[in-house]
Amino acid sequence: MSAITQYFKFDERKTTLGTEARAGLTTFLVMAYIIFLNGNIIAKPLGLDPTAVAAGTALIAGIMTIAMGVVANYPFALAAGLGINALVAFTLTAKGLDARGAMGVIVLEGVAITILVIVGLREAIMNAVPLVLKRSIGVGIGLFILFIGLANGGIVNGQASAYGSIPAVTLQPLTDPRQAVFLIGLAITVALYVMKIRAALIISILVTTVIAALVGVTTVPSLDKLIVGPNFSTLGIGLQDPFQVFVKIGPIAAILTIFAIMLSDFFDTMGTVTGIAAEAGLAEKDGSVPGIGRVLIVDSLAAVAGGVGGVSSNTTYIESAAGVAEGGRTGFASVVTGVLFLLAIFLAPIAGIVPSAATAPALVLVGYLMFTLVKDIPVAEAEEGIPALLTIILMPLTYDITVGIGAGFVSWVFIKLIKGKIGEIHPLMWLVTIGFVVYFAKDWIGLFVK
Repeated sequence: MSAITQYFKFDERKTTLGTEARAGLTTFLVMAYIIFLNGNIIAKPLGLDPTAVAAGTALIAGIMTIAMGVVANYPFALAAGLGINALVAFTLTAKGLDARGAMGVIVLEGVAITILVIVGLREAIMNAVPLVLKRSIGVGIGLFILFIGLANGGIVNGQASAYGSIPAVTLQPLTDPRQAVFLIGLAITVALYVMKIRAALIISILVTTVIAALVGVTTVPSLDKLIVGPNFSTLGIGLQDPFQVFVKIGPIAAILTIFAIMLSDFFDTMGTVTGIAAEAGLAEKDGSVPGIGRVLIVDSLAAVAGGVGGVSSNTTYIESAAGVAEGGRTGFASVVTGVLFLLAIFLAPIAGIVPSAATAPALVLVGYLMFTLVKDIPVAEAEEGIPALLTIILMPLTYDITVGIGAGFVSWVFIKLIKGKIGEIHPLMWLVTIGFVVYFAKDWIGLFVK
């Protein structure tokens, strides 16, 4: 035990083995929902086996969370990122990519972020993007996730008329048992959350699944079909056709799509890491995090691992804060969380039982939590509020995170330009904004360039 104590610096950080183990367990309990939720988001759109997605999700989360603990010595846990997995499932497939191409995009994004970390540009890009857009991207992704939850619960449905007089989205008649299961599950989820029950999301998913089975929304297979070895058929998908995106949508659109995913990863990780480190008392007075380079390299490689594993980009989870609240101060807490994820691989067959109506309430709650960032956006100031609004609203309306980010960038630079505040525009913002203008005008440009 003395070797563990010394390696993870228990004495220096004023913690104990028991405290770290308890913190690791707590973090796992509040994150375990992703094992079931990820498959319900990406499996059907990508044509994957949900049990294989669940097994892969637990495997990659376990490996990368242990790596974070051992390499960076911080109580941060990683898993498939909500928001990015929705982008993979809906935005990338809408562009014509199959599972190999979509996961290939994630691999390329992860490689690009890793290179930026190595050469020291990741923080430079973070600093180039104005704070209002960083917050707006988080809020927009939150609404996107919430919208997916309502759709998966059968409450709202899209309409086929692209420019018709009826709304793009309508409230569905409440006649389907799946809708009742969703609404009951949502009530359970909200109740558990407001009562501050630690494992609220995983408990609500399991309880709602039982209800779904009782009313016939899902079926429970025979025991022999549940007691099977792990299915890792998604492993390696991201390496099978990684450059498909360039063929399907063209080089400019491909680069900007990858860049948009990178931005989502950037802001999610940096905000999570700095916030939790400060809460744990591990940040410096100026808010910087000692040894953040090691944290970022593991997080970047986790994106690559998620793509290779066919489960979408893995990123540092804000739920790690639950473990910190239990006293977690070192990477040993992450090692415990990671080991529990690896053990949870054997729960993957259960994922096939869990219907989307049971996981949809968790999406609604996670969407709300991300939406709370809106309180820090000065929406009353048109200079900041208009770009924020376009970023936030276009993500769920278009089912495309790239469109929301692009609209925010272009409008922010345009407003600064007409107000004569060119000095506030970072050179990188100019470069990216010009790229997004070309991205939005690509069809028009195509009329003249054959």
